Amino acid sequence: MNLIRLAGSCVVAAALCATAHAQTAGTIFITGGWYHVAPQDSSNNFRFTSVGGAPVNFIVPNTGVAVSDADTFGMSGGYFITDHIAAEFQFGLPPKYDVSGTGALAPYGKLGTIREWGPLLLFQYYFRDAQAKFRPYVGIGVTRTWFTNARVTNTNFENQALGGPTTVEAEAQWAPVFNVGFNYAFTQHWFAGFTVLYAPISTTSTFTTQAQTPVGTISRRAETKVQLNPIVTYLRVGYRF
Repeated sequence: MNLIRLAGSCVVAAALCATAHAQTAGTIFITGGWYHVAPQDSSNNFRFTSVGGAPVNFIVPNTGVAVSDADTFGMSGGYFITDHIAAEFQFGLPPKYDVSGTGALAPYGKLGTIREWGPLLLFQYYFRDAQAKFRPYVGIGVTRTWFTNARVTNTNFENQALGGPTTVEAEAQWAPVFNVGFNYAFTQHWFAGFTVLYAPISTTSTFTTQAQTPVGTISRRAETKVQLNPIVTYLRVGYRF
């Protein structure tokens, strides 16, 4: 009986030790889950910058765009540098946004779509002891955001407001990222977490139109600066090695 009790005590002690070292320096973790991106968007008025290759500066008042929310699958990998400081790389499958007109462009409704790529690197400070099941954290980092598959899908907007077939480009940008969240450990290895991120991101979208006129086709360019400033929530499940 004493041997059985001794063996049981050793197993419990080993389990406690393993749990105590689950979030210590040198721990590697991966996560996956649901990203929800909610742009806190606004935009400047449309401004024509060139007509037929000649520079102009003509602002169209009361015109702008709005960007929809989006959902996607998120992933991350991280490393505890110390018991309290971790570095984490996060990314998601590129979400697709619907872009709609505002102001005088609102009657057109949805104008087009665009995809965003925004991997980010975070450095986080974890509160409480390394062996605690519930560990809140704060973080700061950086993201490189760029855009692909930008297109106008509304032919009425394209022909009536812009004047003809139009291509769209959006500039890339570096931006800081601010982060708060928490993890809850279920076992030595498995945990769940919820994190909120904010990044002050803006981009200038350029519309290049081959305008159809009585004297032939004339190239015109217009642009608008869009402030996205997304709040991103990430509900995730993770595994620690």
